[in-house]
Amino acid sequence: MIDIVNQINATHREIGSLAVATGQGRSLLLRRTYDAAIEDVWNACTDPDRISRWLAPIDGDLRLGGTFQLKDNAGGEILRCEEPHLIKVTWALGDGMNTEVEVRLARGEDGGTVVELEHTSPAEIVDEMVRAYGPGGVIGIGGGWDLTLLGLDLFLRGATFDPATWEDTPEAKEFATRSCHAWGPAIQAAWGTSGDDLAAAIAFGVQHFAPETTGDDNG
Repeated sequence: MIDIVNQINATHREIGSLAVATGQGRSLLLRRTYDAAIEDVWNACTDPDRISRWLAPIDGDLRLGGTFQLKDNAGGEILRCEEPHLIKVTWALGDGMNTEVEVRLARGEDGGTVVELEHTSPAEIVDEMVRAYGPGGVIGIGGGWDLTLLGLDLFLRGATFDPATWEDTPEAKEFATRSCHAWGPAIQAAWGTSGDDLAAAIAFGVQHFAPETTGDDNG
């Protein structure tokens, strides 16, 4: 069983401004602490066999300067790899816009590990998308990363699951719905989104990211 409320509250979410290779960037930043040693978390994020058990099967030349491809997911180039503290990659879905993902690990209190995941896109493209279509798509992307960090937590706690199908379970869908609501304050802080527009954006995120669920405004 997933403690959905505690899992939602375990993550800090914000819209940041980390630069990308082409210039100024807009980022989704997630931060949470794992009850595992930094060496274990690093290994779970870099060992192909372990990655396949909580994220997706991965192929490629997994070294600095090499490339990777997650099954039915993104691929890219490994830009930085500084064990056990930093992984940075380009992140592209098919022919879509090239973005960058940076994962930072730090030793936390009581032997745990603080993980920051920051997914950055060119600022002008993100801001134009939000002006044209609202922030619903941003909420959906943030919710996707919420599920990723949840999967890592379950794996580190010893849970066994199929990452290709577990997101379709009722618990995961309920978590995804609450995650969309949880991104609301970060969206408002970044773009000053009004209450009505925010409600519409969250509804869009839920419809496209967590369909066939019935969530509420708590999370």
